[in-house]
Amino acid sequence: MKARKGMVRMGTKIGATLGGIAFLIFGVLPGFYFGSYSSLIVLKHLMGGPVEPTVLVRMFMAVGILLGIVCIGAVSIVVGSILGTGLGYLVELFTAPTEVRKPAEAVAKTE
Repeated sequence: MKARKGMVRMGTKIGATLGGIAFLIFGVLPGFYFGSYSSLIVLKHLMGGPVEPTVLVRMFMAVGILLGIVCIGAVSIVVGSILGTGLGYLVELFTAPTEVRKPAEAVAKTE
């Protein structure tokens, strides 16, 4: 039972690490675009029209960009850890012994 928990935990950690690496390779730029576009849309609806590049708007855009990057990173790490946990269960399923007999059953079958 202890080996099973260790296998699943190892799968979770490996999956989260791979999700973080995938985020660094493929997710930073989409996170940047997602955050900037969404904050621009929110500002457009709040201001009621085109947005002027004032200091307040630029600060709001910077916060939106950071929020977009953090959200994409969190999703990448969580999805990676979920996939790693599933793979940990699969590896444990295929590598675990199929049947463990109790000593009383072994003695009863030999007689």
